[in-house]
Amino acid sequence: MSGEDLLVSIDQAVPPLTVEHRFTAGRTTAVVGPNGAGKSTMLRVIAGLLRGDRGSRISLGDEVFRDDRVFVPPHRRGVALLSQDARLFPHLTVAENVAFAPSAQRLTRAEVAERVTRWLAAVEVEELADRKPDELSGGQAQRVAIARAMAAEPRVLLLDEPFRALDVDVASRLRALLRGLLADHGRTTIMVTHDPVDALGLAEDIVVLEQGRVVESGSTRQVLTNPGARFTASLSGLNLFMGQIGEDSTVVEESGSQVVGSVGEDVPVGGLGAGTPAAATFSPRAVAVYLEEPHGSPRTTLRAIVRDVVPRGDHAVVNTDVGDQVVSAEVTWAAVADLGLVAGLDVVLVVKASEVRISAVAER
Repeated sequence: MSGEDLLVSIDQAVPPLTVEHRFTAGRTTAVVGPNGAGKSTMLRVIAGLLRGDRGSRISLGDEVFRDDRVFVPPHRRGVALLSQDARLFPHLTVAENVAFAPSAQRLTRAEVAERVTRWLAAVEVEELADRKPDELSGGQAQRVAIARAMAAEPRVLLLDEPFRALDVDVASRLRALLRGLLADHGRTTIMVTHDPVDALGLAEDIVVLEQGRVVESGSTRQVLTNPGARFTASLSGLNLFMGQIGEDSTVVEESGSQVVGSVGEDVPVGGLGAGTPAAATFSPRAVAVYLEEPHGSPRTTLRAIVRDVVPRGDHAVVNTDVGDQVVSAEVTWAAVADLGLVAGLDVVLVVKASEVRISAVAER
């Protein structure tokens, strides 16, 4: 495991970015925020592709990458940047793309060949070794891009929305692959994403940027389930119900409340065993609100207390407390009036199991 924290202090006027943060060694941090918040700019400064204004400082342990006197060029930082565009070298084969960084590090031919073989196998594209990038699908190209980045054995891995340009099914499979690759905690990883499933499934920590400044940071689980910043609370508009895997595809939290759903394709090989940390994600539109437990046998019922009722277009969002978690329901204003929904009211929530997705959660 890497033992060196990455200390980032960026002061930049255009685009505006003022960030001071310590990224813990060997952990994965998700960086989220609205468009234009400075997420990608921060990654480019860390990578050395942008210098940052005078006063910026980037250091890994005792090694300074950037300050008022020092500027280490990108290729000497031990930092790899992977974006949503694979950006493979078009004139090189898959194997030659993966070999590029180890060769530049002046390793022996045997050492380069070993890394190429190892990382092509890790991302499951050995059979594509002799193909050129224009012969690959989007998912295949991104797998090769991941192998190329990992073959450099970077001390810091930067991921700039690596799944955004991919189909949902392809992205899910790549998310599972990347989770396995990051499990050794051998490097410090920073991942920009708009998807709470990416943040929960891959990152132990999270940083929220708004208008070029850090407005919230901490454990991914704690920040996303108890958000303090407006953007965090509205991230993808999804409910995030945290707990552990129980029986029959359920997520159970400490008080015993549970949500039933379907396990997504981004789970580790072998599935999710009982007791595995997990999250159930579902839209507020999948939640119905009752004053008493309804007739029949709904698969998910949650006893809750109304926290507040806020407008969302021609509907209302009812935010409720379920134990230590917030679960939101989107209902009509007529329902708000008929049920008398006000802060402090005890209610029963029913969640449609068919609209609940269960994913693994990154834990240390």
